[in-house]
Amino acid sequence: MLKENINDFLIYCNIHNFSKRSQDIFRFRLIEFNRFLNNFKLTSIHEIKYYHLTDFIINNNSSVHVKKPRIWTLRQFFHYLKLIGITKKSIASILPYPKIDIKEPDFFSFIELKKILNYFLNNSDSFQGMRNLIIILFLSFLGLRLSSVININIQDINLKASNLLVNEKGNKKRLLPLPQIICFFLYSYIKSLDQELGPLFLSARGKRLSTRMVQHLFQKTSKKMGIHIHSHRFRHTAATFLNQVSGIEVTKEVLGHKRRKNTERYVHLNPHMYVEYMKRHPYMESDF
Repeated sequence: MLKENINDFLIYCNIHNFSKRSQDIFRFRLIEFNRFLNNFKLTSIHEIKYYHLTDFIINNNSSVHVKKPRIWTLRQFFHYLKLIGITKKSIASILPYPKIDIKEPDFFSFIELKKILNYFLNNSDSFQGMRNLIIILFLSFLGLRLSSVININIQDINLKASNLLVNEKGNKKRLLPLPQIICFFLYSYIKSLDQELGPLFLSARGKRLSTRMVQHLFQKTSKKMGIHIHSHRFRHTAATFLNQVSGIEVTKEVLGHKRRKNTERYVHLNPHMYVEYMKRHPYMESDF
């Protein structure tokens, strides 16, 4: 019933520069919604009621992480229908977003990170080994998202100026300074690629490395080392260590956050600073 409207909506999203990821979510959830509506044998958009939306959102005992994109998609879709005059109002505008409990971010200890870096350094004597080491350095020193790392192109790197043009979610771009240690390894790695354009990180088949392949690498490494390795743990770790030496504002800029509140989720209390504080606490040396 909604197939034509869905196609028109996706064209609208593309014209208005919604990210590819957003468009993929819209496409998947709206096809899912259209299939759900087939159970009610509706013949017109105007027959869709609010309870159809709420029933769809909770369909199949969906988790909060499924409910949220369903609600977001319905809100955007029905807003579009109102915008072009198909409906007089958006029945999805009052759909409440579910509350997602914020988990305490996990990060590597200094000892764990040192072990991981040494592991990849000791296995960097091959082309793929050097590739893996540089990926780890980007994640752990700059706190980049894995998607941003695997999308880096050779032309995004300026070794003379020691900077990197980062392409992030939402088609946003920003310039980041590169630590000398990363430039050192990048110089020989890029030289071995023997090209000036194209993906920086390649698979064994010469294609751009995929997220799935990197995640598989982390799984194998986790089993060997006995340390749970996940790309976002590097981001939390980078934020925590960076905040210890530079403060929240610099950390916010490096992570690419617009809001200080988002950065604070990634930052943890430095246990060493806490120990030093407790040593200076006036009651620590007092006689009771």
